[in-house]
Amino acid sequence: MSKAPEAATERINKLKKTIEHHRYLYHVLDKQEISEAALDSLKRELVEIETLYPELVTSDSPSQRVAGKPLPEFVKIKHKVPQWSFNDAFTPEAMVEFDTRVKRFIKTETGKDLSPTYTCEHKIDGLKIVLEYKKGLFFQAATRGDGTVGEDVTENVKTIESVPLKLTEPIDIIVEGEVWMAKSMLKALNLLRKKMGEEPFANPRNLAAGSIRQLDPRVVAERKLRTFIYDIAQYGHVPNSQIKELELLENFGFKVNTHNKHCKNISEVISYWKEWQKKMPKEDYLADGVVVKIDEREFQDILGYTGKAPRWGIAFKFPAEQVTTVVEDIVLQVGRTGVLTPVAHLKPVSVAGSTVSRATLHNEDEINRLDVRIGDTVILQKAGDVIPDIVSVVKELRTGKENVFVWPKTVATCGGDGSIERIPGQAAWRCVSNDSFAQQKRRFYHFVSKKCFDMDGLGPKIIDVLLEKNLISSFDDIFTLKRADVLALPRFAEKSVDNLFESIEKAKQVSLPRFLASLSIPQVGEETANDLANHFGKLGKIMEASFEKLEAIDGVGPVVAKSLTDWFGNKSNQKLVERLLRSLKVLEMEKIDISKLPLAGKSFVLTGTLSSMSRDEAAQKIRSLGGDVVGSVSKNTGYVVAGENAGSKLDKAQELDVKILQEEEFLKILK
Repeated sequence: MSKAPEAATERINKLKKTIEHHRYLYHVLDKQEISEAALDSLKRELVEIETLYPELVTSDSPSQRVAGKPLPEFVKIKHKVPQWSFNDAFTPEAMVEFDTRVKRFIKTETGKDLSPTYTCEHKIDGLKIVLEYKKGLFFQAATRGDGTVGEDVTENVKTIESVPLKLTEPIDIIVEGEVWMAKSMLKALNLLRKKMGEEPFANPRNLAAGSIRQLDPRVVAERKLRTFIYDIAQYGHVPNSQIKELELLENFGFKVNTHNKHCKNISEVISYWKEWQKKMPKEDYLADGVVVKIDEREFQDILGYTGKAPRWGIAFKFPAEQVTTVVEDIVLQVGRTGVLTPVAHLKPVSVAGSTVSRATLHNEDEINRLDVRIGDTVILQKAGDVIPDIVSVVKELRTGKENVFVWPKTVATCGGDGSIERIPGQAAWRCVSNDSFAQQKRRFYHFVSKKCFDMDGLGPKIIDVLLEKNLISSFDDIFTLKRADVLALPRFAEKSVDNLFESIEKAKQVSLPRFLASLSIPQVGEETANDLANHFGKLGKIMEASFEKLEAIDGVGPVVAKSLTDWFGNKSNQKLVERLLRSLKVLEMEKIDISKLPLAGKSFVLTGTLSSMSRDEAAQKIRSLGGDVVGSVSKNTGYVVAGENAGSKLDKAQELDVKILQEEEFLKILK
């Protein structure tokens, strides 16, 4: 390898400077001085010279954007700065309350009546990303993850042209922003996929998130992702206001969304929100609201953080998107216990950024309440990640050709002769037979789920294959699977088989509540399983318990007691339990006087997403302290724990004046 001549070094430096200039113009300032073809020609020349003289390649060279090799997997990395989520507001009234709360807090801390101002920014519907630079050079990129630990996606983020590989100043800094895909880019990609006979992608948000998690950076580069950077997480000289922080980020070379606004008061914030509800569809990106931040840094510092979110900011969400579509059919779906759920098959429609073609109708009573018929035009609503819901029927559009849904006498997927029956005292229908293939699949899905045996690597698709190949037909078959059987199946590699059997091995010790919940005993869910386990302590005692003993337990009652005695009285179920106990150990419960525990007699409803733990973990902590976790809100509910994106349960709690706990308050109670 010959030493690079001075002329080559000079030419490379000029090429890099020129390419960087035009990259910044095009991808950050949305301006263009030369054609893309001309810019590509400059890049090709740079690569040719670097190929001849590899010692001249630097980490900030434009050639390094797509230089990474495919990765075997993503590495987990701990964030140097915790990643917070914002609490949500959905109405102007909620924003006025936020403003009042902020001013009250500031007065309490300072003793003065002070009025903060606000900076409004679009809440981009993409994937949060954390970028770190050392001495001005791009060093690392990570996803948000759980707020504490994310995934290292450095090689993929390098491919995004709006991310500078070198800043305008040689500084150490960590910044936060959003990766997104343009709606126009999604349209172009889908046209190409259509020509190739492939399924189109559903929405730009999911595609952006999926692209960043591609193991091959070249695939990411082809999708032309973009970024908006909006926050400095760590830097020695952070400006004294949010609006100045955005200006500084721009000066360093980052792409900042220019549709930000400094507002003098909450009225101006609300006006900005209303204005952008109308204007947002014209933008080439998705945004589901406005992020409102106190502009003054001194007030931000005074307000600080709760357990999961900053007090100085809030996400002011746009109203849930509603669209109309047509009900093309109503079909019955068989659940694991044989309960039939009516599902509306809809003419596919885009709502809240996703294409929707299904919506649950819950039960016969809900169909009657809505008076929904096959052929009806309906209003469909979807807020965030919530399952789409049929709000109402547009009866004015009826032609008289719509068909009333009639519950059939038989359902083929029920097994046996297909007979169905309405459950006494309930709105639900169920299969008379309990041995259909559809039920069997769903029971297996439930058995291996996180709430039961938590067998990571044994999801629905793998269960389906194992059932179809007759490798499993009963729960205990999972524990007697052989590696050779699974390796012989298509698309199973050594690594995935190793993970599968490691997961099965871990599952061979299971708590009594999880074991009971896994069996799909009708009426016995997670909460009842805990009540039974705490009362009896041992599996054998539950199996032998009489109807009278079971009925007397608080939270059980006659319906559940009959279901338990029927199930454990069935010889085939007894044999199933015997076979399972040959392969695994069910851990006994310690005998605890629940009445003496700190949360004894208190009931909790969990809604929304908690940042410090999953809902399952929160439920376990409540039960370990003697509390009850219930599924619905009533006037007798003790507390509603409201996480991020809390739904209708929060509304119900407010309506019934039930005590609402934010995550910080909930954590204090647990301590």
